[in-house]
Amino acid sequence: MPHVTAPPQPRATFARRPQACADCGLFLHIPPLPRSAVARCPRCNAVLRRRRTDPHGRALAMAVTGLVLFALATQSPFMDLELGGREQATTLLTGPEVLTDSSLWLLGVVVLVTTLAAPLTKLAATTWVLVALRLPRPPRHLPMVFRLVERLAPWSMVEVFLLGVFVAYTKLIDIAHVHVGLAVYALGGLMLAMAAADAALDDEAVWNALERKGVTAAPMPAREGRGPRIACTCCGLVSRGVATCPRCGAALRARQPDSLARSWALLAAAAVLYVPANLLPVMTVVSFGHGEADTILSGVESLAAAGMWPLAALVFFASITVPVVKLIGLAVLLVSTGRGARGRLRERTTLFRIVDAVGRWSMIDVFMISILTALVRLGTIASVHPGPGVLAFCAVVVLTMLAANSFDPRLMWDAAGRR
Repeated sequence: MPHVTAPPQPRATFARRPQACADCGLFLHIPPLPRSAVARCPRCNAVLRRRRTDPHGRALAMAVTGLVLFALATQSPFMDLELGGREQATTLLTGPEVLTDSSLWLLGVVVLVTTLAAPLTKLAATTWVLVALRLPRPPRHLPMVFRLVERLAPWSMVEVFLLGVFVAYTKLIDIAHVHVGLAVYALGGLMLAMAAADAALDDEAVWNALERKGVTAAPMPAREGRGPRIACTCCGLVSRGVATCPRCGAALRARQPDSLARSWALLAAAAVLYVPANLLPVMTVVSFGHGEADTILSGVESLAAAGMWPLAALVFFASITVPVVKLIGLAVLLVSTGRGARGRLRERTTLFRIVDAVGRWSMIDVFMISILTALVRLGTIASVHPGPGVLAFCAVVVLTMLAANSFDPRLMWDAAGRR
């Protein structure tokens, strides 16, 4: 079948298109931006677009660098522990494997996905899209692949995992000899490369390039269709009279269906699990046959008792403060939206952004326990076993992230009559 190329879209066409703010739903036109400029929503102050200096080249270079560092991290020693004449070596896969062997296979899957699978897929997808855009005839599946990049972003937690590494190292360094392997340094470089790739990538420029290459169906201007204007929550294109986005293929809905009901259900489940997450032991340390169970709070207390106040404050903030803030913050947003509150819309939208951004950092404790469980396996001398509390706590983190993702902030503005 011959390759059909859509007519190139002139630059002026992109500039004339209406766009919509993803946070408040305001339709507006963004004028052509100079390089490095930022366009913000005049109603809720959300960032609508950042014009990058080199939207493709730098991001591609950083993504390729990230893939190289990822390969180095997975093929190199991670951390070694020496205590009482015995030594335990680990790789990045050891933690998920040990958790699976401990009957906590679900926790092992979460650690594997957030530390390895999601970052690798995100880097590979970004690299493939940016490389394929340079081909004379890019493949038709590029929009679907590029959609995956945004979907995976919240679940790629290399930087959070590195904080977990730091906490685990600090807890062990006083009682054993810990050797940091090349994989840890490669992960540090990977974190920087991924951050640089995200900072350099201009999503709108990529979508426009996909259109110019004829990879997507050339979308008609929103004013030419019939029916209400609907903004794609994935690529931002505004369309009328179509069920799927003509640019990225995502399903088009004016608002997320059953947003409040789903968010309430996920939030309620997280609130219920938050109790056992704090009461049940998250890990048990066995030394010479004597076991000592630790909860999240007792772990913070032990760090403080050892004089590690900054580390204790970090763990307390990530594992206790952040989940509480997310639970209360989401409840406030859901109640106020359900009651049609009209006040402080801009502040509530900012609260949503904060809640949506900080939730993933609570995974520090989960990653720390995964690392300790993998490292401290020295038989009768010392061993660390994960407890049921860590599974409940991980569920709280995941459920609150899903609850925030299910909440459509535009409903706040709709309820206040600002649609």
